[in-house]
Amino acid sequence: MKNFITNLPKAELHLHIEGTFEPDLMFKIAKRNNITIPYNSIEEIKEAYNFNCLQDFLNIYYEGAGVLTTIQDFYDLTYSYLKSCAEQNVRHTEIMFDPQTHTDRGVLFETVITGISKACEDAKENLGISSLLIMSYLRHLSEKEAFKTLEQSLPFKNKITAVGLDSSEKGNPPSKFKNVFEASIKEGYIPVAHAGEEGNSDYVWEALDIIKIKRIDHGNNALQDQKLIDEIIAKDLALTVCPLSNTALKVVTDLKKHPLKQMLDLGLKVTINSDDPAYFGGNINKNYFEIQAALNLTKHQIYQLAKNSFQYSFLNDDLKQQYLNELEVYYLNNN
Repeated sequence: MKNFITNLPKAELHLHIEGTFEPDLMFKIAKRNNITIPYNSIEEIKEAYNFNCLQDFLNIYYEGAGVLTTIQDFYDLTYSYLKSCAEQNVRHTEIMFDPQTHTDRGVLFETVITGISKACEDAKENLGISSLLIMSYLRHLSEKEAFKTLEQSLPFKNKITAVGLDSSEKGNPPSKFKNVFEASIKEGYIPVAHAGEEGNSDYVWEALDIIKIKRIDHGNNALQDQKLIDEIIAKDLALTVCPLSNTALKVVTDLKKHPLKQMLDLGLKVTINSDDPAYFGGNINKNYFEIQAALNLTKHQIYQLAKNSFQYSFLNDDLKQQYLNELEVYYLNNN
C-alpha cells in the first residue's frame, strides 16, 4: 500500500507555504539575513514543535515566518516545498500564503508574491508541477486590515486565483469578513475558508451562506449537523482534510478516531492534505500512509481521495482532465 500511495498521482489543496519552513532552511535564511532566532539548534526547533492547540502552533509559526524578508527567501521557501512535491508525485498544488504575516513586519506585498510566484513558474518548467496561489486573510486581524491586503493584491491579480481565511478560528467567525469576501469575489478571486476545525458547525454554515465559499478547508465539525452535511453534498463542495494536523493540534485525539472514513461513507468529497508539514510531522504522503493504516482504507478509497484532489482543484478543465486520466491509468495498472 505504501508503494501504491508513493507513486499515486495526487494534488494538494490545503497547504500553507509558511508552514513548510523546515528547521534547516529556517537557520540558513536567518543566518543569511543576520536575524537571531530563539533556538540554538535544529533539534531545539523540532522540540518546540509540540503543540496543545491551534494558538500554540500559531505563535511559533509567526516567529519562524519572521526571518523571511527578501524575494530570494520566499523563492527558496516555495521551491523547497515544490521539490518535495516532485518527490511525492504531487502533480498539482494550491498554495496558501499569508501576506499580512509579512506586510505587518514591513515586507512589501510585491516581495512576497514575486518570490513565491517565480518559484512556482520555475517548478512548472523544471519539475512539471502545476500550482496556483490562494491569498489568505488572517482572521484574528480586522476586516479593515483584510481590505488593505486586498487592495495591495490588485496589481498582482494575474498571479492569484483564490482568497482564503485562516489563523485563529474561535471568536473570529466567517461573518466578520463578509464585506471583504464580497469585494474579493467582485475582483475575480475564488472564495475558500478554514471552517469547522476548532469552530463548530455554525462557522461552516456562515462560510457557506455568508462568504459563499467554493471549498471547505478542514470542515471536521460539519459532522455535528446532518442538515449541513446534506447542504455540502447538494452544493458539491469538497473538504480539504488534514489528518496529521488534526492530531498535532488535538482536534482529533487519535487517527483511529479520525472522521475521514465516516465523511467518505456519508458521500462527502474529501481530500487529504498536509496543512503545515514542517510543523505537523508529515508531508502529504505521510498523511496518506498514516490515515490509510489507522482507518484501514482500501486502494479504491485512496484512489477516490486522489481523484477528489484533482476534481475539486481550481485547475482549468483541460489540465484537470489530463491529471484525472493519468490517475485512472495508474489505478487500473496497479489495482
